[in-house]
Amino acid sequence: MAQPSWIETGAGRRLAYHRLAGDGPGIVFLGGFKSDMQGTKALWLEDWARARGRAFLRFDYSGHGQSSGAFTDGAIGDWAADARAVLDALTVGPQILVGSSMGGWIALLLARTCPERVAGMVTIAAAPDFTEDAMWGGFGEDERSRIMKEGQIALPSDYGEPYIITRRLIEDGRDHLVLRAPLDLPFPVRFLQGTADQDVDKSVSMRLLDHATGPDMRLTLVRGADHRFSDPDCLALIGATLDEVSARTLTP
Repeated sequence: MAQPSWIETGAGRRLAYHRLAGDGPGIVFLGGFKSDMQGTKALWLEDWARARGRAFLRFDYSGHGQSSGAFTDGAIGDWAADARAVLDALTVGPQILVGSSMGGWIALLLARTCPERVAGMVTIAAAPDFTEDAMWGGFGEDERSRIMKEGQIALPSDYGEPYIITRRLIEDGRDHLVLRAPLDLPFPVRFLQGTADQDVDKSVSMRLLDHATGPDMRLTLVRGADHRFSDPDCLALIGATLDEVSARTLTP
């Protein structure tokens, strides 16, 4: 496995990344909550970009993968700032953002704060506002009381060790919600969502489609696809969707 390169952000966080040089608009992969840049989709997309001579960037947020920091010290605002730091330092011109799960939320935050850097967007099981709607909204009174008093609780995960959910994650998330205020996406946008997703219900993607405004947005539901969205058919769909978005970004 090739060793990553590193960048230090203005906040002092050391982020690991892999970058391909190539034609634009480049592709930036934004991973999910507690996932890293070695996942199936990230590596498949790198191969997809290499085969087409496209610029491509994948990286680990702080507290994820090979980057510095503890996962439990991070929050949505930190990870969005990490994404903005690598976007500014390691890419040139507008990019196509590919956001998986939490990465979809991060992509939407980038679209809100620096729309001039976004040429297009593809989300995969996007999970905007999940800290408020899925976590806090799903907690019982006992869980809410514990996280406020103790500062964290542990939630079971289908992907390995329990998730440690901190009070800071919840409270910081409230400062970065995107479904409570106007959300303009003035570029080609494609939302991909599996109907068998047990982590992000398809109603989230439908709410996002209804809430956001923009001239070129589509939602594709894939019957039977789960949250990983990484079997051969799903990966092929991601590639075809990127081809479509790329073509539309190049059309005057």
